[in-house]
Amino acid sequence: MRDMVDPFPEISVSVGVHPNEKVVNEPDMDSLAELARDTRVVAIGETGLDYFRADGDLRWQQERFRTHVRAAIRIGKPLIIHTREACADTLRILKEERADSVGGVLHCFTEDWQTAKEAMDLNFYISFSGILTFKNAMQIQDVARKMPGERLLVETDAPYLAPVPMRGKPNYPEYVRHVASCLGELRGSRLEEIADLTTANYFKLFSASRDHTGIPQTTTSGF
Repeated sequence: MRDMVDPFPEISVSVGVHPNEKVVNEPDMDSLAELARDTRVVAIGETGLDYFRADGDLRWQQERFRTHVRAAIRIGKPLIIHTREACADTLRILKEERADSVGGVLHCFTEDWQTAKEAMDLNFYISFSGILTFKNAMQIQDVARKMPGERLLVETDAPYLAPVPMRGKPNYPEYVRHVASCLGELRGSRLEEIADLTTANYFKLFSASRDHTGIPQTTTSGF
């Protein structure tokens, strides 16, 4: 699949196995680290814990998570974290494995302000998806208002979670502007300000992305 992005230098990739993914050959730290040395790879993930779609003894999921964190630390690249109904264990493992040395992002954030604060204390960013635009997403919107600007990111998580006014339809990366617009309304900022802020944050976190795209950090994200 790495070959799919070769014609598109503006695209960066990450390496990881989703916590719920069933695989024949479980990746070890060495194999993950080797894959992540590719210059187009800017992060390890997404990885983390998902207790919503899993039951029984989930130590295997936790061990997979630890393997990803250790690989990220070995190569010095950030983590993309997925957590669902598992925030306490997610934060605990990040602390135990000293993930703050590389940091990363809690993607598609759906937790409360306390979780966001603890994640930021561990050198992580908070990324908001189309869920932010939903009328019943009051907890997430509250977090978005309180967030320090230097830790904000936006995303789509396409092809899922299309934002209002596209809700219920397949999601596309171009719809990220609706997430950014909602974030701006919540924070009293213009769309262009959110675009510039989150673009700068992206290149600060995923610094390896500048090396192969040649895009300067101050370039707007083009929302």
